[in-house]
Amino acid sequence: MNRDLIGVIDQLGREKGIDKARVLNAVETALQTAAKKRFGQGENIHVEIDPKSGEISVVSLKTIVDTVTNPKAEISIAEARKVDSEAEVGDEIGSVIEMDELGRIAAQTAKQVICQKVREAEWEAVQKEYNGRQGDLITGIIVGQERRNYLVDLGKTEAVLPASEQIPRESYRRGDRLKALLLGVKRSPKDVQVILSRTHPQFVAKLFEVEVPEVSEKIVEIKAIVREPGDRTKLAVASRDKAVDPVGACVGIKGSRVQAVVRELRGEKIDIIPWTTEARVFIAEALNPASIEKVGIDEEKKSALVVVADLQLSLAIGKNGQNVRLASKLTGWKIDIISATEYEKEKVQRDKDIKAALAEETLQVELAQQEADAAQSSAQSASGSEAVGQAG
Repeated sequence: MNRDLIGVIDQLGREKGIDKARVLNAVETALQTAAKKRFGQGENIHVEIDPKSGEISVVSLKTIVDTVTNPKAEISIAEARKVDSEAEVGDEIGSVIEMDELGRIAAQTAKQVICQKVREAEWEAVQKEYNGRQGDLITGIIVGQERRNYLVDLGKTEAVLPASEQIPRESYRRGDRLKALLLGVKRSPKDVQVILSRTHPQFVAKLFEVEVPEVSEKIVEIKAIVREPGDRTKLAVASRDKAVDPVGACVGIKGSRVQAVVRELRGEKIDIIPWTTEARVFIAEALNPASIEKVGIDEEKKSALVVVADLQLSLAIGKNGQNVRLASKLTGWKIDIISATEYEKEKVQRDKDIKAALAEETLQVELAQQEADAAQSSAQSASGSEAVGQAG
């Protein structure tokens, strides 16, 4: 039986990646718990398992004293010397407990504690392995579904793809292979959960790392990425090598690289634009695929006014405002879009307002001049009358 125990422990170590010493310690703790339940919590019971032979030693230890006050933990010097003639006060002496004495209930307790310790060790092994892989692209196989959450077999453990992290309108069947972003690891009193995501923007970035060598080698950098899962993604890319076109590298020959990512995302549209620190240019590029005529910016308010041709207006705004919304998130600027016709009307109106304001200002100047002339004429008349009086 002892050899069987070591065999089981070795198998657990291989299958679950659990340290053998840890499992042995768990078994020792379980047997100690069982023995104390059988003989009383006050007993000082020590359990040790030989890691090679599997031999189990269960010993009840008692301290040698002159006068016994606690029979469960102490033994008189006289009784101790019956066992060991060289025993001295203050020493510890042990009596072996046979495994058969533990009984059925104690054995069941030992089994429960062993199972719990093994589960805890397994959880810690899973947590240790996957904690360091957060943000990585991971592949698994769908093994089931619970409350709209998919269960994914990763080999050593099962992960969860929550409904909130699933791309809208996507569905899977048992046995389907799945790629996802390892979002995180959650530890609870009952288990450890590895959480996956297919909606996170970094999922798309990781797919490009796989398909585009220049991205994985850090020659091309994804500077910013925004996404509305299932519909559209926008990413801005820059190259550290002047000889490498970042957009072309991501698109690939005849669009082969970006199409591979699109297929994984089940047809989600992807706009790849060049990164630049020139705000006007960056905003115009971010509104791709629309053609932009003019971009005006207010740096203090971090806002931009974009003018597009009338036929490009709906394309620039996008369905339900999606294109301009994503462009705004990508650039960090508040973007307002108007058509060329609307812009010309506003320009004409602005010109009229300016002309009216100038006309009003001219009129006010003329009125002020007339008042000044009148005042001067009145002053001169008064001065002439006074001179005539003095002459008389």
